Amino acid sequence: MSAQTRELPSSMTSPETGELLTRGVRPFAVAYKGLALTVDLPGYYPDGEGDGVHVGNDMAAADAALRTMKERVDGVPSPTTIKRVRAKLKLSQRAAGAVFRVGPSAFDKYERGLIEPSGPTIQLITLLDRHPELIADLQGDLK
Repeated sequence: MSAQTRELPSSMTSPETGELLTRGVRPFAVAYKGLALTVDLPGYYPDGEGDGVHVGNDMAAADAALRTMKERVDGVPSPTTIKRVRAKLKLSQRAAGAVFRVGPSAFDKYERGLIEPSGPTIQLITLLDRHPELIADLQGDLK
């Protein structure tokens, strides 16, 4: 069983305070350049107020909120947007890497949120989202 699918224990001892923490969800504010989103953040929390401990994929909701705000403010496409545009263009991740002239595993990394595309790649993704018919011109350059 992988670490991502393993059932987490219902409680743990805080490594900092020794206090008993219970698995739960609390609202968490994520802010970026004047925007703010509140997400439900899973983790281990003390009774009442206090800091929690986050393990595994607990921070995924906060990461997704940050990417959403970066897309709105800076135009950096989120992993979901990148995957949607690639599917719209009917390209595999490897084929998208060839068309965009980035590494063969770049789109896998973009779509998993491990790295963000460079400025020119962002512009090309945005352009092809608006004008998908232009993909034929780019694919013709590969032949």
